[in-house]
Amino acid sequence: MIGHKFRTGQTVKLSPARHDGEAPPGMYTILRPLPVEGLDVRYRIRSDHDGHERVVLEDRLSLLAGSVV
Repeated sequence: MIGHKFRTGQTVKLSPARHDGEAPPGMYTILRPLPVEGLDVRYRIRSDHDGHERVVLEDRLSLLAGSVV
C-alpha cells in the first residue's frame, strides 16, 4: 500500500521537473495530502515566498534538514 511521506504543516523543498510549468523551486508548506490515485502520491502545497498554492507529486518534494517526518 502506498502512503504519504509528509505531514500537514511541514516545510519542504520543491524541485520541479522541466514539464511542471511555472512552479518555481523553493520552500513550500504542506497544506494537506491528497487522495492517492494509482501510484501518484500528491499534496496541496503553498509557497513560502509568494503564497501561491499548487498540487504536486511527492517525488518533487524533499524534506528540509532538521525537519521531522
